[in-house]
Amino acid sequence: MMQSSAFSDVDPQETREWLEALEAVVAAEGRPRAHYLLDQLSDFDAERHGDLHGRVTTPYVNTIGRARQPAYPGDLAIEQRLNAYIRWNAMVTVLRAGKHSNVGGHIATYQSAAVLYDVGFNHFFRGRTDSFGGDMVYIQGHSAPGIYARAYLEGRISEAQLDNFRREAGRDGLSSYPHPRLMPEFWQFPTVSMGLGPLTAAYQARFMRYLEYRGLLAHEGRKVWAFLGDGEMDQPESLAAIALGGRERLDNLIFVVNCNLQRLDGPVRGNSKIIQELEGTFRAAGWNVIKVIWGSGWDDLLARDTSGLLRRRMMECVDGEYQTFKSQSGAYVREHFFGKYPELLELVAHLSDDDIWGLARGGHDPEKVYAAYAQAVRTTGQPTVVLVKTVKGYGMGEAGEGQNINHQLKKMSQDAVRAFRDRFGLPVPDDQLEDMPYLQLPPDSEEARYFSRRRAELGGYVPARSAALAPLAIPPLSAFATQLKDSGERGVSTTMSFVRILTTLLKDPELGRLVIPIVPDESRTFGMEGLFRQIGIHSYQGQLYTPQDAGQLSYYKEARDGQILQEGINESGAIASWIAAGTAYSNHGLPAIPFYIFYSMFGLQRVGDLAWAAGDARTRGFLLGATSGRTTLMGEGLQHDDGHSHVLSSVIPNCISYDPAYAYELAVIIHDGLRRMYVAQEDIYYYITLLNENYPNPGLPAGAEEGILKGMYRLPPGPGVESAGPVQVQLMGSGAILREVIAAGELLARDFGIASDIWSATSLTELRREGMSAERWNMLHPEAAPRMPYVTQCLQAHAGPLVVATDYMKIVADQIRPYIRDRRVISLGTDGFGRSDTRESLRAFFEVDRHFIVLAALTALADEGRIERRRVTEAIQRYGIDSGKVDPARV
Repeated sequence: MMQSSAFSDVDPQETREWLEALEAVVAAEGRPRAHYLLDQLSDFDAERHGDLHGRVTTPYVNTIGRARQPAYPGDLAIEQRLNAYIRWNAMVTVLRAGKHSNVGGHIATYQSAAVLYDVGFNHFFRGRTDSFGGDMVYIQGHSAPGIYARAYLEGRISEAQLDNFRREAGRDGLSSYPHPRLMPEFWQFPTVSMGLGPLTAAYQARFMRYLEYRGLLAHEGRKVWAFLGDGEMDQPESLAAIALGGRERLDNLIFVVNCNLQRLDGPVRGNSKIIQELEGTFRAAGWNVIKVIWGSGWDDLLARDTSGLLRRRMMECVDGEYQTFKSQSGAYVREHFFGKYPELLELVAHLSDDDIWGLARGGHDPEKVYAAYAQAVRTTGQPTVVLVKTVKGYGMGEAGEGQNINHQLKKMSQDAVRAFRDRFGLPVPDDQLEDMPYLQLPPDSEEARYFSRRRAELGGYVPARSAALAPLAIPPLSAFATQLKDSGERGVSTTMSFVRILTTLLKDPELGRLVIPIVPDESRTFGMEGLFRQIGIHSYQGQLYTPQDAGQLSYYKEARDGQILQEGINESGAIASWIAAGTAYSNHGLPAIPFYIFYSMFGLQRVGDLAWAAGDARTRGFLLGATSGRTTLMGEGLQHDDGHSHVLSSVIPNCISYDPAYAYELAVIIHDGLRRMYVAQEDIYYYITLLNENYPNPGLPAGAEEGILKGMYRLPPGPGVESAGPVQVQLMGSGAILREVIAAGELLARDFGIASDIWSATSLTELRREGMSAERWNMLHPEAAPRMPYVTQCLQAHAGPLVVATDYMKIVADQIRPYIRDRRVISLGTDGFGRSDTRESLRAFFEVDRHFIVLAALTALADEGRIERRRVTEAIQRYGIDSGKVDPARV
């Protein structure tokens, strides 16, 4: 952090002359000319001396001085009373929840930010109407009780719901934090997992601009507001959001960072200043920075500070000291803040200790906050951050104001509650303090009318979520005819098939404009470069250069109305764009269809928190994990080989996961996904793994669609495989290993006379979920005819043990083990770290190739007494399997 220059001025007269000269330029030629001259001086200094002397921070005072502060447009007295009511209801919501059920909650965060929200709700946050799309407000997660308290005064939430705060299981309750999954008509954006709010807000603002540049959305001057914590800004996702906002010049984006100087356990930057640090970071990234540090009570003191000593003292104190000041008293502040310099003691000699204690921070002064917001919404050409200094736990007094413990505080003594009531002048009689009643506005009161009028003039309630949308008309499955046919001898990868399906959708007259292809920086890897020329890569600047490959058919084309979102080497940003697109149906009334394709190893593993938040946000769309499987990506190795993405996707309840092996499976899955998400409008999303391995693809077997979608179906029998002999085994595989399973069936028939049925397992995760659902129903309906899991139904007429082989950890195959009855089951998988080698070598190493599948089948048959164990030994010898080879899961 760049500190301010030395306090002493060796030649005040010269300094004054320079300042007067600068002011004269401003008066005669304007600020742009003055700024040009300052830049020239800096450049001259750097050129002469080889380095740059400069600052990225401003003095530790408000950016907007009193002289430039606009008149406040509201009734401050009424708004202060409303503020007090909401503060009280927010506090007692948590206290009553703790008293009744000990479920907890957070008090201190909202108390620090109450004015920040109230000014926004009363004067800036515009609701969605029939003619206006509405602003989007990302609420800081720990402030949720305050938002519920406001909604209670609005009549949107009942007293019973407030009493069920954090109690949602089997009752009409309120979620702990902003969760659209749990409160789909109220919350819009999940934000409490820190860092996701700033990142998703920034990409939401960029996606809004993307829609505007493509003509899919009218430019209405809508804003994206994100309320964040100062400690939260340490998250890498937060810093990524800052870079994006500045680079894309998103003047529809406003960050409000509540700088209460405390993280969860203590100071954010106890030894320095978080506001100055953030100012430098944001300013260097191209943001408009507005600091709101001091309340109106400081204006007179700063005006009388002709020597600059008060400003010097403000800068000297570190945040750890400022936190301590606000946990003490006015006398303590007089002694330890002003008392360092006799001149400052003289400056406040006319103030009592109570007056000094009443010198508020800027975030608790609505006039200061309003001035900052008003400038923020007028700013063009760059995003704005408002850095607002507050006190965590403001108003809680000795119970937690400015104290390290206040984030965990969920209880307050009756004396503390009484002090809170007195401080904010609330109409709660002493005999009701123990009950801590909720306060509601009398319907005919001046406050109630003002409260209602302000929201009506701004267009309605915020937050509010709407998902009302007409179903889309999707093309028939036959639109993907090429993928449904046999490819003959021609090898095709499922990645190539996906690109062809995507191209078909892009050409569809109804859906084409709604399809949003999203890629981190691997379009050429996935064979998508042909789309560059066809639909372009989105850039708000267009293309300011002639691309190096301009003479080629698939040259690198950027355009303002480009359709591809290519996010660079940035999986977090790409999935944030995907979430913005996948929630456009609710945020913009536009059923966007996002397809985000990525290296599967760099997808869910890297952005698992965002993938979970996508489920919470009710995102609809497709995630494509390309080059999936631990053995399919030849030569890449440990950090590229994915053997567990299907484990990660399985933990997200509304993520529908598939691992197709053939183009027709992929076509059927994507087509049904379009139906479920955009016709039936289910709030689900898909994770589909793709392969870069080329091989001939058969055509769609008759009647296979149901099994493909449910998770398994039997392949048509190969020559001699099912009739090889009386002994039979069931072989199942998915994705990259299905062809090894088919080959294993042929070896069993040829070398051992053993027949087999071959099953393609398109989704072991969906099979497990359906099986669990059947078991649960049976448990709850003990006298009804039991339901049989689909996987059990499929196998009941087919004899023999089951071998399940995938290119993922064995636990993926093990998902269906509980539903395989009366037969031996062996799961094969790729547990362990990935390695560099050929596909054949890797599959042998991880023991999922055709020879190990045969070995597993023979072992299972021997375990059941169907064959002699010497046949297993025979296979080991026939296929040259090393019985002493290292366990791949252990190295």
